[in-house]
Amino acid sequence: MKNILLTLILFYPAVIFSQTDSIPARVPFEGMDLTWINGQNRQKNFPLALTSKGETILTGVAYLDAYYNYNFANPLDNTQTISSTIGRHNEFTLNLASIGIETNYKNIIGRLWLQYGQMASIIQDLDGSVNHGRNTSIGNLKYIREAAAGYHFDTMYGLNLEMGIFMSYIGLESYITQENWSYQRSMLCDFTPFYFSGARLQAFPSAKFKTELWLLNGWQSYNSSAKGLGVGNSNYYRPNENLQLVANFYYGKDTQNPDALGNQSSRIRFHHDNSIVARYFKTPKAKGISQAAFSINSHYGFQQNNEAGDIVKASQNFMIGTSVANRIWFKENKLALTLRGDYLTNQSVVNGVNVAPYLAFSPAAPGAVPNNYDVALANGEKLRLLQFTTTFDIMPSDYMTFRLEYGYRKSSIPYFTSAGGTTSPSGYVNGPIGASPWAAQLKEDESRITLAVNFRL
Repeated sequence: MKNILLTLILFYPAVIFSQTDSIPARVPFEGMDLTWINGQNRQKNFPLALTSKGETILTGVAYLDAYYNYNFANPLDNTQTISSTIGRHNEFTLNLASIGIETNYKNIIGRLWLQYGQMASIIQDLDGSVNHGRNTSIGNLKYIREAAAGYHFDTMYGLNLEMGIFMSYIGLESYITQENWSYQRSMLCDFTPFYFSGARLQAFPSAKFKTELWLLNGWQSYNSSAKGLGVGNSNYYRPNENLQLVANFYYGKDTQNPDALGNQSSRIRFHHDNSIVARYFKTPKAKGISQAAFSINSHYGFQQNNEAGDIVKASQNFMIGTSVANRIWFKENKLALTLRGDYLTNQSVVNGVNVAPYLAFSPAAPGAVPNNYDVALANGEKLRLLQFTTTFDIMPSDYMTFRLEYGYRKSSIPYFTSAGGTTSPSGYVNGPIGASPWAAQLKEDESRITLAVNFRL
């Protein structure tokens, strides 16, 4: 028996790695056109690929996204609030510039994307996990969008094991705006993670199904904020190229809420989202309507803790909502019109006191006196959001998009920037605050129009 175990230990790894020579690779979702799906890259060809003897060795990637946004409130400080995509008003803004390389040569998985632009200031600069201990900084990873190393095993329809920093699986819409049907993401996706640090196992049991298991530092965090690591699971089922079903899950103890003695929080976070994306019309060469599709993405998540001093009930600390979009393509998929509406409720009550919602963005910097958003929360009011967008795309090729979008949002409490902005009476961070304490006066609705352009090779 001892000899049998020793033989398995010595030779089983060799058998696994030698499968690339003995078993022909099977490709999941082979033959399916998935470029129409909300949240997926629409490229069919990759001109920066380096090949040798018919095999791709390395793929170069380049991406640039810029926009001009006008908020009809005309805020004094030119700050667009409550968005992870759009951060400025009445300015031309470089949102995201990114270059990278990817390889799957001889089963080796390698990926490195670098990034720069305004969007990183909105998303990465808020990562408080870097304050947990020393030898860590936002600057360590802020300019790396994705970086991973791993290995592909030719078993089933593929098995990938990777470690690094990845784009998040939670939420239907992508960090890359070119992949989404709308420029401003749904509020559901805006309030959920865009990146994770950790390790993942991707398995393709069949040609139509993918599942992923994740071990993570935490909820959109470079490091771990509290006790332990987070775990996640992502599932994609595509019975054919016209239908995609998705279910994602996250569980972790990763909130930054130490008690009065400084002990790490044991607050539990759970989040689930599911979506259906379906194409119900397809005539690719039509000069009129060439294809049409819809997507439905629903979320539910909560926090919970029963420790003395931090009583958090799931029934009082949750986010729930749905986003529905319909997209129609015209003129051989060169033009597209997308209508989308989403609604969510996000609230938090801790130790019986109504506090800022645990996922929603903070609408203004803390001031010397409470603003009208703070007053509404103190009065026990809950945050409920409604958003509607109309998006028109001109796509002369798979590599270029010109986008015009109108967006309207409505909140149950003051939440969006007004003409006075959210910074100071002068609109500048270090500007004079005047003779009396100043606080941003927010409004309950918002209208904006955005012109964006991007390319991707």
